[in-house]
Amino acid sequence: MIDTVDNAKNTPDQEQPYRELGLKDDEYARVREILGRRPTDAELAMYSVMWSEHCSYKSSKVHWRHWSANTTPEMQAKMLAGIGENAGVVDIGDGWAVTFKLESHNHPSYVEPYQGAATGVGGIVRDIMAMGARPLAVMDPLRFGAPDHPDTRRVLPGIVAGVGGYGNSLGLPNIGGEVVFDSSYQGNPLVNALCVGAMRAEDLHLAHATGTGNKVILFGARTGLDGIGGVSVLASETFSGDEGGTGRKKLPAVQVGDPFTEKVLIECCLELFREGIVVGIQDLGGAGLSCATSELASAGDGGMVVQLEKVPLRATGMTPAEVLSSESQERMCAVVKPSDVDAFMRVCAKWDVIATEIGEVTDGDNLVITWHGETVVDVPPRTVAHEGPMYSRPIARPADQDALVADGPEKLPRPSTPDELRALVLRMAASPNLASRRWVTEQYDRYVRGGTVLAQPSDSGMIRVDEETGRGVALATDCNGRFVKLDPYTGTQLALAEAYRNVAVSGATPLAVTNCLNFGSPEDPAVMWQFEQAVRGLAEGCKELGIPVTGGNVSFYNQTGTTAILPTPVVGVLGVIDDVRRRIPTGIGAEAGETLLLLGDTRDEFGGSEWAHEVHGHLGGTPPKVDLAREKVLADVLLAGSRDGMVSAAHDLSDGGLAQTLVEACLIGEVGARVFLDQDQDPFVQLFSESAGRVLVAVPRSEELRFTEMCVARGLPVRRTGVVDPESDALELQDIATIPLPELREAWEGTLPALFG
Repeated sequence: MIDTVDNAKNTPDQEQPYRELGLKDDEYARVREILGRRPTDAELAMYSVMWSEHCSYKSSKVHWRHWSANTTPEMQAKMLAGIGENAGVVDIGDGWAVTFKLESHNHPSYVEPYQGAATGVGGIVRDIMAMGARPLAVMDPLRFGAPDHPDTRRVLPGIVAGVGGYGNSLGLPNIGGEVVFDSSYQGNPLVNALCVGAMRAEDLHLAHATGTGNKVILFGARTGLDGIGGVSVLASETFSGDEGGTGRKKLPAVQVGDPFTEKVLIECCLELFREGIVVGIQDLGGAGLSCATSELASAGDGGMVVQLEKVPLRATGMTPAEVLSSESQERMCAVVKPSDVDAFMRVCAKWDVIATEIGEVTDGDNLVITWHGETVVDVPPRTVAHEGPMYSRPIARPADQDALVADGPEKLPRPSTPDELRALVLRMAASPNLASRRWVTEQYDRYVRGGTVLAQPSDSGMIRVDEETGRGVALATDCNGRFVKLDPYTGTQLALAEAYRNVAVSGATPLAVTNCLNFGSPEDPAVMWQFEQAVRGLAEGCKELGIPVTGGNVSFYNQTGTTAILPTPVVGVLGVIDDVRRRIPTGIGAEAGETLLLLGDTRDEFGGSEWAHEVHGHLGGTPPKVDLAREKVLADVLLAGSRDGMVSAAHDLSDGGLAQTLVEACLIGEVGARVFLDQDQDPFVQLFSESAGRVLVAVPRSEELRFTEMCVARGLPVRRTGVVDPESDALELQDIATIPLPELREAWEGTLPALFG
């Protein structure tokens, strides 16, 4: 028997499984108060998925005040759409707008690695489609447990295959990302996905249902039983720790993706936008139709009525609650004027996309959903989509934070002899966190569509937007969770600074930020302290850099039992370049005698460093200092160097320090170099310190004086640190070692194939 609104009114005391669906006692009581009765089964399903942590941000919304407090009118002027929309949109000039967003698909990817990762890519691509843009490229910041752990070997190959399988089938290049290993991610890998798309600025579309009498059309794939509750429930629970590789408790099905259906859906949407026959549009991702209908109605100027039995199904016997909660992939919902419905249907038929009129916009206040003539949902849409619970969770600095900070790396034994330093260069190059990602990236198509300008192993990905002018965008994602663990505020600003710097070293001007904030349980006051510090650090850092946060994602409950992951606020930065032909490559070139200059200050900073982690398994002390004013100067210098042809290569210094930067610059460029260390500073510190705000640049000999004078004039420290030497086929570290490039390459490229090949 279908539970109707009339039945709910007549059976006020009927027991309902609200706790099993994730609602707290007080949340269920609030639903009853809003409706003035008990909810129907379908309404209960809607509120439970929409009020989940993943969909409602109920534990994080209170901290969003930091975004508004630190976004100036000048920063706001760069945005065409921001927080609260499907994705952020920024104006990049010449009439072009770019939309980009970063989201998580963490828990589903642990349960079903291939499909969890694949549908994560599919979901973020649809967010970009919903803004009216053509998706151009994807990126995948990934975090895994210990590289030699059996479960890492279970999830990593499947996740990488899922990212590649879906993105490759869509014909979207994967232009960058991260692969990081740490035991804290054991049992809780992080699968974050970014997509970027472009459109003419006037083609921007938003998710709102306006215009009484306008029709609501569901189009794309049929709705099935896969993903019931899906990410909306999975991402709102902590794994108990005994899920293992087979038996798992109370875990809903992970969505199943079909990239070929989505590929056609992309082209169908773009033609609908060109025809000008879409009033509002929303993708169906987390919470499925519950989300799409309530958010469209909530953002509109009236109500909505939906005839749920018209939804095309691929399973028999589905209840209204199941239809509303299904997270089946490759679906979109549009609001269309009655006069445009026939044209809308013709376009969908042309692309062989199923399209069904399921409702219309009304002049009422409620979202009303019927099932074969019976009303099963009658709710104020804002209470579902935008007025869910909002908690000010308890916040407490972790009891062991002082001890963690006091346990610095100064006590750790350091190499000092040339042989020890040579061995460490090779060991670090071969360490899982620094080794070449080629084994991963070769599974991705990085150059499909012909617009890719830079991709992994470059510091940032770059994609051409305008074929005529060469205008393009660069993107980078970064986060060192160890830095954030030691100091959440500074660690998050270091993530912002590194992503900002990685965009700048390509020759692009950093313009905007997205984020994916991955943390443990919000019910832990220590986790909420980390989160609040991170959000404030990012917001205040963006204000200092003058670039806005355009949107993002919060992912809580990333822990197994009581063990939380390292706090991992992944920061994505987008930059614009007026002509991609003046991009700066990462690998040094083959012109003999080019000068290598080190920009920035090198200090004895090893707290949270890759050396401490890889060699000693140590985490303690304080992270490197961050100087965002210096980062702005550095970006300005790199931009000027790119525009004036003074820089032939640039590579930022981060994990592994100068030694790792030299290894990568030589191997990517396939040339040798001679490096001169400062005789007044410890060679270990010079080679392996992870001080922020540093870049290695190669400049032609004819430009060395001009470039150096520019740095000095802007107060940027610059030191001549070596020369390009393509004849040597080796990296020569003066007075320490000469390491042949083949030996370096064997160390750098052999690790991941040995672990997972």
